[in-house]
Amino acid sequence: MSIIKRIKNIGPGALVAAAFIGPGTVTACTLAGANYGYTLLWALLFATIATVILQEMSARLGLVTQKGLGENLRGMFSASIFKWPLFILVIIALYVGNAAYEAGNLSGAALGIQALLGETQTVYRLSVALISALAALLLLLGSYKHIEKTLIALVLTMALAFISTFIAVGPDFIALFKGLVTPRIPNESLMTVIALIGTTVVPYNLFLHASAVKNKWSDISDLSTVRTDTAAAIGVGGLITILIASTAAASIFGTGLQVNGAGDMAKQLEPLFGSFSKYMLGIGFFAAGLSSSVTAPLATAYAMTEILGIEGGTKSRTFKIIALSVIAIGAALALTGIKPITIILSAQFANGLLLPIIATFLLVAMNRTELLGRYENSFLGNILGSGVVLITTVLGLRLIMKAIGIL
Repeated sequence: MSIIKRIKNIGPGALVAAAFIGPGTVTACTLAGANYGYTLLWALLFATIATVILQEMSARLGLVTQKGLGENLRGMFSASIFKWPLFILVIIALYVGNAAYEAGNLSGAALGIQALLGETQTVYRLSVALISALAALLLLLGSYKHIEKTLIALVLTMALAFISTFIAVGPDFIALFKGLVTPRIPNESLMTVIALIGTTVVPYNLFLHASAVKNKWSDISDLSTVRTDTAAAIGVGGLITILIASTAAASIFGTGLQVNGAGDMAKQLEPLFGSFSKYMLGIGFFAAGLSSSVTAPLATAYAMTEILGIEGGTKSRTFKIIALSVIAIGAALALTGIKPITIILSAQFANGLLLPIIATFLLVAMNRTELLGRYENSFLGNILGSGVVLITTVLGLRLIMKAIGIL
């Protein structure tokens, strides 16, 4: 396949990248760089590799079976006595987790508008309402392809600002390299590590990707294209997260600045954009927030309708009701008065704890010969996938034990 044709075929992988490069990612990466310098870059490298591994499995499952992850889980456990307990666990985890994630997306996009118009509560509340309405409109009126193109354009807008600033800042490349290859967890940084992983390896993307792939491709000969799309888009997305953290490390770490809002985060863009930095960050946050505000309810609706066996896809009334309810609950949470940065970071942390559960279900599906035939997971694939589950589980358990005083 020619390079031009491959570029034209890029789609679902970019949708996944648009989902994880949200305001939560910008916030978590900025806080990691501002508070710990280059020390936690290894967590972002691990998260990027883990995302490629798991999303390739999800995409392969969607292409080969022509079913989403939710549909495959329903078929696998249809005769099991644990069917409904498992389904209820997944549905509650996804619905609650994505509602919290949606609150973070809306809060982040609203922070972007605040950076442009002024950091007042009135601007914040009106912004949450506006972005919620825009996300709902995209989901109600836009076809999958229109949504996909919109999200790709929005994410590219934000990415260019951070890539340009990274070049202008001139980071310490030796410290950057050490941070990438030397796993360390400084005191009080464990929650940030889990948030960095949770903001990149987003559990709901495993449902979203399989469904998006089956909607775009139907021939097994497209598998190489699917894999290229997945690796390229997620690889670029992961690189952007590393650049954001590195830019914050180079421009904020060691200055004593406390990051409490969009204005503080804009400081990292000043070396390139000067007084216009807050406007660049504002546009980036708005773009990232709106893109993720669409993908979270979209993925929740895919997952729940597939698990419950509801037909009709994106055009069904149930699908739209589920998606809109996630936006509504997210908006309500965003308007509670809790600091936006606290909402954003908590949502990433919740995603990090949810990841091992959803990833385990995916691994079970990828080892069913009756589903995938010769395209089931290889031994290496199982080792890599199990490694991701093990590492994220250990990190989550360590934090829980620390919280209850065992560690």
